Amino acid sequence: MSRHDVYFVSAQRTPVGKGKGVFKNTRPDDLLAHCIQSVIHSVPNFDPALIGDCVIGCAMPEGSQGMNIARIAVLLAGLPQGVPGVTVNRFCASGLQAIADAANRIALGEIEAAIAGGAESMSQVPLGGSSYSANPIYSDLHAPLVGMAYNMGITAEKVAEKWQITRDEQDAFALQSHTRALAAQAHDFFKNEITPTPAISRNLLKDKLAMTEQLILQDQGPRSDTNLSSLGKLKTVFKANGTVTAGNSSQISDGAAALLLVNEATLKRFNLTPIAKWHGMAVRGVAPEVMGIGPIEAIPAALNRMNLKQDDLSWIELNEAFAAQSLAVIKTLGLDATKVNPLGGAIALGHPLGATGAIRACTVIHGLRRTKQQFGMVTMCIGTGMGAAGIIEAL
Repeated sequence: MSRHDVYFVSAQRTPVGKGKGVFKNTRPDDLLAHCIQSVIHSVPNFDPALIGDCVIGCAMPEGSQGMNIARIAVLLAGLPQGVPGVTVNRFCASGLQAIADAANRIALGEIEAAIAGGAESMSQVPLGGSSYSANPIYSDLHAPLVGMAYNMGITAEKVAEKWQITRDEQDAFALQSHTRALAAQAHDFFKNEITPTPAISRNLLKDKLAMTEQLILQDQGPRSDTNLSSLGKLKTVFKANGTVTAGNSSQISDGAAALLLVNEATLKRFNLTPIAKWHGMAVRGVAPEVMGIGPIEAIPAALNRMNLKQDDLSWIELNEAFAAQSLAVIKTLGLDATKVNPLGGAIALGHPLGATGAIRACTVIHGLRRTKQQFGMVTMCIGTGMGAAGIIEAL
């Protein structure tokens, strides 16, 4: 069976809000519905009834982002009721997995078009969910799989120790993330990927629904007051005499993204302009106790599958779960640091878990087009010991 090429024709994301910040009262299904509407409105010639599926990543699909947020957002966005939706979960790579799943269905000829994306409100649904219960087989301190029960910060400390990443290196990397993000905002480099998004608060007062809105235009995480001195004063969070702090770790965040993918026949039928092409994704497993090094295995696997080399990549969005794991990946693979997160990463811009993969895909697509470069990658580590890497070609 021949595979169809898969193209992006629109890619939009919300600004990313800090945890308990501007989007703390905005439901994640509302954030996602707004992105879907923005994507559809940006392609006026397209008939949304042809969307064969809406695939959405969410790392903690419960509470206000439970009950299949993908289908709920489809209906909230006003898409035809015939458009289905499915929510997928690969923890931090959920948004990237959603793109891969949607693209695969198009590539196999099952559907002509799809919405893919992600949504996460860490303000409303905490990391780990509300009532997670670890299997005692691996939570036993003497069990061989005890690494699965480690706090993410502990895994970062393990990586820092094993890969000999110092506190000073981590703080310098964190400062670089903020510096790059602030420069990108100053130059308006995110303008094509961000859709201005209302922060909505709804309250039922005396049987009447009261609603307030504030339009948010840019990511809330970058801090102009960050410097090495202030970062150096922060206490370690996860281990006494450790190196991982709140300042060199990703932020708790809220956000969403949506991308419209189609096959070539649909491009021609509606005279659509493709902005990028999907080339595929690889996922690999690693030891849970050093889950942050997942991209070390996933990046070569993805490149080999697509017959590309690292030097073919002009832009790499490496999710900064922690500075320690980002630096371990960069050093081990010999990545060109100038190509990694040129507009800053999750330490400055935030990491709304299941949405991040789709958000960073938007950044790669629009960044490559703005700089007139060809190949880019979105890669990240994943809880319980995995790594994912997806390759995109700008058109």
